[in-house]
Amino acid sequence: MEKEAGGSPPPPTSTNGKTEKTDAPKLKKDQSDVLRHSIVSRQGFGTTGRRIPLLSNHFKVSVNAPDAVFYQYSVSLTSEDKRAVESKGIGRKIIDRLYQTYSSELGSKRFAYDGEKTLYTVGPLPQHKLEFTVVLEESFAKQENCSPNGGGSPHATTKRSKHSFHSKTFNVEISYAAKIPLKSIALALKGVEADNSTQDALRVLDIILRQQAANRGCLLVRQSFFHDDSRNFTDVGGGVTGVRGFHSSFRTTQGGLSLNMDVSTTMILTPGPVIDFLLTNQNVREPRNVDWVKAKRMLKNMRIKPRHRNMEFKIIGLSEKPCNQQYFPMKVKNSDSANGESETVELTVNEYFNRHCGIELTYSAFLPCLDVGKPKRPNYLPIELCSLVSLQRYTKALSSTQRASLVEKSRQKPLDRMRTVTDAVRNYNYDDDSMLSVCGISIEKQLTQVDGRVLETPKLKVGNSEDCIPRNGRWNFNNKTLWKCTTIDRWAVVNFSARCDTSHISRDLINCGRKKGIQIERPYTLIEEDPQSRRSGPLARVEKMFEQIRAKLPGAPQFILCVLPERKNSDIYGPWKKKCLSDFGIITQCISPFKINDQYLTNVLLKINSKLGGINSLLEIEHTKHIRHIMDTPTMILGMDVSHGSPGRSDIPSVAAVVGSLHWPLISRYRASVRTQSPKVEMIDALFKPVDDKNDDGIMRELLIDFYQTSNGRKPKQIILFRDGVSESQFNQVLNIEVEQIKQAFQHLGEDEIPKFTVIIAQKNHHTKLFQASGPENVPAGTVVDTKIVHPRNYDFYMCAHAGMIGTSRPAHYIVLLNEIGFSPDDLQNLIHSLSYVYQRSTTAISIVAPVCYAHLAAQQMGQFIKFEDFSETSSGHGSVTSSGPVPVPELPRLHKDVAGSMFFC
Repeated sequence: MEKEAGGSPPPPTSTNGKTEKTDAPKLKKDQSDVLRHSIVSRQGFGTTGRRIPLLSNHFKVSVNAPDAVFYQYSVSLTSEDKRAVESKGIGRKIIDRLYQTYSSELGSKRFAYDGEKTLYTVGPLPQHKLEFTVVLEESFAKQENCSPNGGGSPHATTKRSKHSFHSKTFNVEISYAAKIPLKSIALALKGVEADNSTQDALRVLDIILRQQAANRGCLLVRQSFFHDDSRNFTDVGGGVTGVRGFHSSFRTTQGGLSLNMDVSTTMILTPGPVIDFLLTNQNVREPRNVDWVKAKRMLKNMRIKPRHRNMEFKIIGLSEKPCNQQYFPMKVKNSDSANGESETVELTVNEYFNRHCGIELTYSAFLPCLDVGKPKRPNYLPIELCSLVSLQRYTKALSSTQRASLVEKSRQKPLDRMRTVTDAVRNYNYDDDSMLSVCGISIEKQLTQVDGRVLETPKLKVGNSEDCIPRNGRWNFNNKTLWKCTTIDRWAVVNFSARCDTSHISRDLINCGRKKGIQIERPYTLIEEDPQSRRSGPLARVEKMFEQIRAKLPGAPQFILCVLPERKNSDIYGPWKKKCLSDFGIITQCISPFKINDQYLTNVLLKINSKLGGINSLLEIEHTKHIRHIMDTPTMILGMDVSHGSPGRSDIPSVAAVVGSLHWPLISRYRASVRTQSPKVEMIDALFKPVDDKNDDGIMRELLIDFYQTSNGRKPKQIILFRDGVSESQFNQVLNIEVEQIKQAFQHLGEDEIPKFTVIIAQKNHHTKLFQASGPENVPAGTVVDTKIVHPRNYDFYMCAHAGMIGTSRPAHYIVLLNEIGFSPDDLQNLIHSLSYVYQRSTTAISIVAPVCYAHLAAQQMGQFIKFEDFSETSSGHGSVTSSGPVPVPELPRLHKDVAGSMFFC
């Protein structure tokens, strides 16, 4: 070990609860970086609704040593050749070995390591900077060799494996970075935030729990961990297994510090024989039917363990020839030589395992070998000897079948979910950790009791001003007509599915429509796809179908009913929608009926009626003009979301969608504006996009003009903005980048008076759950909680507007960032509750406000307009900077003027 000579201990802890850092660069702000808005504090609590006792999956945490201080250190891990260590697994083993070897030099301090570049201790290490040399045996570092390999001796290889003579040396540098006082958490609980130190302290506590899980051999995925226990595995097909684990995070709440524990699920490769994985993944029965080109791509970097060696290896490829034909050179002693000289002989992999290992290969003798060596020194293993190591993450996108299977098999009823998380907290004894014990942290073992309220269900109006009263968030149109119905006299049916009878479908649709008040004439024509066309690609199939449409129709129809061959993820969907909505301006409704009944046809008609300008149902408060803060002042409601490409596809542009309300004072009608932007960028950059002094090509200009044209020439004086998909670290960007863009777009239209804003974040991706304290069912529709488990300072609340029929309901988490309009807590919660009942595609209350659902749907649907191949020439390197500057992001085609103002996304 080498230590830096001299050096002073870290400076004393600050008493103001702030994290102290050394040598931190000071950032300079220009005028554009000045924060114009700050996040509002809580403005009271709601009082309306029926009281209900609830439980939540938060576990109270006590801190008996609030003056404890965490010391943060930067860690640098390099190998002998000065290369940085990238693997988290190796990093943890190096740090573990460091503690075992140099405990006294580290002051016998316990530590928490994040697996990458940061280490935390309670109390300072002996010196500011420490340097160590750590040695790992080769088997420990998973760098073993295994015969047969190029130029290797089987006997020598076996000897090395048994005695682990080879080792690897790493250099470890530990440098002091900051002090993180636990007192910052106590201050945050009182509503006083101390810079970022509260989040820093919570992060250390989270890392301590993650390290516990890592020491138990768990797979770590962000804030979740997964045990290698087959009882938690569920097969979802294609060689993929869902594994149930736990999310854990410490949170500051009004009720004090809590541990939020929830059930979590991730995807892993199904452990077991490699050949079984390949057969399942490719859906073939025999090894001889495996597509080895596809298999090579799939297997690369997977970790395997052969049954004849207690070691793990990583697959780098496949052999060019099967085992019985793949030769490799091996040195053996020459029995005829007096001085024991060795000679090189050529053996096949099959011969080697038969002669030297006593293993007779069966089917894999005729299959390629797995290469687990290095690029210039292959190391071959027969497939039948190898099994996939457990807990290897599967990060590719799931198919629709796999996704459906996962959802179905991972559901848990409320009582089961409560029992699962409570047992986890009791059985794993998190507060037994030595670092937590030093801080005096103890965790209660029961769910937190919470007071909830069930808001009054909004009443609806349907045809002929008839009342419609939802029951537990649900209603129907049995013996009822829609509020405002369209008349359909020019329409057509096109059929891409060979199994559907379109004449039967059209008759049933006409009959069902008449019952709901929609007058539908017979379709002008029914067009069947030419069977020969089904062999073509999706673009060609759509083009040929439109050739028939142009030949058989005298003019543009009101809408086209399109029957697709697959229920989900049909490759025809994107090209068809683009052709109809962008090229020709024709409203279209796609279906792929599995079972046709009145409920199915009613759901289809709800979408068609909305797209053609109808209204299925109206809130009674809209009809009677009793929406507080909205009915007397022109108010625009916005929903904003960004859809990103699938995991691992950083070359696919993100799609930003903003929907805006129309026909004020209604809050049921919306239209969307959509743009592409740089991949994986969450902030919307096209809200205001000036071309020159007079022209703006941004999203907001379109929506503001449409609001004006549909609201009797009134301009919005108030804007209620719902933003989906952002984390807490991005709240200030929403306020000071996106809201400012909206204001600039308003001013660019020549308006001096800027609207008042209420800005609300809508989150579904969180882990707080609510349970009834007195029953096994999900919480009732309309349940809201704004005490105890909410933020100690911020203005947030949880709401279950919908009725969870299966599984456990997930409440929406709403965080109010700005409230210039001045909504009271009751007014705001009741407005949000009402906005969960105006989603025109459904006859149930939805789990999050309709503007957000519409924005999410519009981003997803418009993203399918153009498949990846359309971006291929410009997509590589998205977001990168070349000598000529950033690669431009290709634009989505704009909607045709005839459908630009419609609710096409319904």
